[in-house]
Parts: sequence; C-alpha cells; structure tokens
Amino acid sequence: MSGLSAYDKVHFGIDEYGRPLRVELASRSLLAGGLSRSGKSGFMSNGVGHMSQCTDARIILIDGKIVELILWKEIADFFVGPDAHLANHVLSVLQAEMDRRYEWLTERRRRKVVKGDGMDLITVWIDELSVFTSVYGTKESQERFLSLLMDLVQRGPAAGIVVVAATQRPSADIVPTRVRDVFSYRVAFRCATEASSDIILGTDWAAQGFDASKIPPNRPGVGYCLAEEGRPFRFRSVYLTDDEIDTLVARSLSIRGGLGGAA
Repeated sequence: MSGLSAYDKVHFGIDEYGRPLRVELASRSLLAGGLSRSGKSGFMSNGVGHMSQCTDARIILIDGKIVELILWKEIADFFVGPDAHLANHVLSVLQAEMDRRYEWLTERRRRKVVKGDGMDLITVWIDELSVFTSVYGTKESQERFLSLLMDLVQRGPAAGIVVVAATQRPSADIVPTRVRDVFSYRVAFRCATEASSDIILGTDWAAQGFDASKIPPNRPGVGYCLAEEGRPFRFRSVYLTDDEIDTLVARSLSIRGGLGGAA
C-alpha cells in the first residue's frame, strides 16, 4: 500500500540552492510552458507519477500530441487525444462535478474540500494547450475550451479539482492573459524569446532578470517557478526515464487496483 496521498505536496525537483521543490497541488493550479525538449513534459510526468501512487486521486489526461502523456494512459481514469469535441465534453463533465461538490460544501457551510472529506482529488493534466485553443476544432469550440478551462482553474481547487496545463507555444493567442492570470503556479522552461517567457510568468519578469529565453539549450529541466504573490525562482525538475515510468505504472496498477479507466 502506498504512503502517498493526492493531498500531499508533490516533489518536482530542487531549487537553485539544492532544496527540494515541493508543490501543494491540492488547492492550486499550475501552468507550464517552454520549447520542445526543454523539460516541460518531464515536469508534468513528475506530477502524474505522484498521483499514480495515490488511491485518493483520479487522473484525467488530455494530450493534444498523444506522445507526451501516452505512457501513463493505462492508469488514467480517462485519456483524451487530439479530439476537440471530446476534450470539451470531458471538461463539461468536470464542470458539472465541480458544481455538485460546491453544493455539497454549501450544505455544510464549508469553503473547500479537504483531505478528511473522503473525496478523491481529481487531477486534470493538459498537454498541449495549443491543440485545443488554436489548432483543432472551430473558433467556437476553441473559445468554449478556454471558457471551461478558466472556470475549472478558478473554482476547481476549492472543490478538489486541480488543473495542470502545459504548452510549447507560449504566445498570447495560445495562453491569453486572462487565462494565465488565474493559475496559482506558473513555470517557464527554456523559451524562444523574452516575450514568450513573460507570457508564462507575467509581464516584465524577463526585464527583471527572470528570462527563460536565457536558459541554455543543454540544460533541460531548468526553469523558473512563480508562486502566488511571489518572485520567480530557478529550479531543476526531476527527469523520469521511460523505464522508470513503466515501473511506476506497474506499481500504480497494483496499488490502485486497476482504477484507471482509460478511453
């Protein structure tokens, strides 16, 4: 039996001083961006890997490129590939579950779901955002996706629904400011330009020295993390090999009793 809980802090790597970087996802949301091979997908796998070892987690994978999260498909409760209609449907179902949980909280005069409530933490992992916001589907479906995403990111954490989203194309049309600003945590791996770095972290951070475009190409996994009301700090993410992911998947199937229901 695993000693991990979805409500525990998730280990993502170490900061520039060698201290562990542990993020409390249970009441937060996270946005990550960076070029291909910058470490973004490896960072995502750390979080999915943690949740895969928890019996109180549900794992929804929405993978626009399929290959980034496919190794985890077997333990996912639901897996969505580059299908804009299905992605919107899944987000709509999650929105309905969020509303149900808010009713549950209101009846008990409570403001958020906590570990002792016996509710599974629903974690939603989205990689690649651009597929659903600018590539597939109609303009209407893309706007619908953004609207659902914003609602889940804003209201979901209090209801025990957490969104972690990533893109390798950090630009204003992929990650509009109104969407970026509702994420609790923002992580920028190596970007092509200062502007791209600021799209993830926020305006003017690059000019203050927190510029992800200056991260060398030979430093995958190195990035800047910005938490709520704080300043960005440099860190390095843990990298999981394919074999290590396979080991975690096998252990997850044993721990969770085949809870995944991938479609």
